[in-house]
Amino acid sequence: MDPRLSPGRRIIIALDVENKEKGLEFVKELAEAGIFKVGLELFTAEGPALLKDIQALGKRVFLDLKLHDIPNTVAEAVRAGVRHGVHMMTIHASGGLEMMAKAAEVARAESEKRGVEKPLLLGVTILTSLKNEELGSIGMVPDTSAQVQRLAALARKAGMDGIVCSAREIELVRKEVGPDCLVVTPGIRPSWAAAQDQKRIMTPAEAVKKGADYLVIGRPITQASSPKEAFFRIAEELEAHGNATD
Repeated sequence: MDPRLSPGRRIIIALDVENKEKGLEFVKELAEAGIFKVGLELFTAEGPALLKDIQALGKRVFLDLKLHDIPNTVAEAVRAGVRHGVHMMTIHASGGLEMMAKAAEVARAESEKRGVEKPLLLGVTILTSLKNEELGSIGMVPDTSAQVQRLAALARKAGMDGIVCSAREIELVRKEVGPDCLVVTPGIRPSWAAAQDQKRIMTPAEAVKKGADYLVIGRPITQASSPKEAFFRIAEELEAHGNATD
């Protein structure tokens, strides 16, 4: 876990909205946040130009497309991510060692060639919407924790910079990959927010206590009556937790 991150900087705002206009409204309103996640819905609707719009406002982009394809295709997508200056990208660890290793190799080479910061490549383990029975139904061993552990180890071996996992697997992942690997945790819901479609969830303070570096939070902030107040409320809770454990 990176102790240098301030509470507010641990929060990644998920722009799970339908268009650029709405997304940029949140980027402007949540000026204290540093990283904004662009996922499949918004990227498909608006394309790469949106990334430049977010960066023009002084923010970093977490491009969450969960790439999963043959190694060369994923590597070229990562190369494009480097060209677009994204800060983080996600790759499905279930795509295998060769796919992730090729992506890591291309990210390093392209970044060096262009003289830019290399994006952080994050291996996605198991989606937070899945439980044991869903894993069994798609032919995997119906044991979420075991599958997360297996995929986290594979992602680290392939050269991924971090792991995306449910907060409930943070300690398991840390034990598997060590303290220097980033842990990015979706499915975060403050105690005062509804769980919605996430099943394996945890509060922000609990996730940080277990060792999460970054918390991906969307609707509890973006659907709040005042997104700015919701952001500050979470940041204050994290700060209070940090003071209590110092």
